[in-house]
Amino acid sequence: MEFNEYQQAANRTLYGNEQVLTNCALGLAGETGQVVELVKRYTFHGQDLDHDALVKEMGDVLWYLSQVAQWADIDFDEVAQNNIQRLNDRYPNGYHKQLKD
Repeated sequence: MEFNEYQQAANRTLYGNEQVLTNCALGLAGETGQVVELVKRYTFHGQDLDHDALVKEMGDVLWYLSQVAQWADIDFDEVAQNNIQRLNDRYPNGYHKQLKD
């Protein structure tokens, strides 16, 4: 699925027309927090990393992010392409940790 296809399909489930940007930004923060919580439980509490829960929460993050872009009239493909270009510019040979002498 292309990012713009996802963005349009996700927009079908957006509710409301007032305070949409604020609702989506707050939702993005909340769902990101749930991803972080899963990682925290894995890293510090010795729990197994719950693949299904992580996929679900990451999907929620993706939904909110796509709707922030939708509200701002930004194609989601543009967000992804711009990010990859920035990474390529910053790390033309990929990211390699520098070893100290």
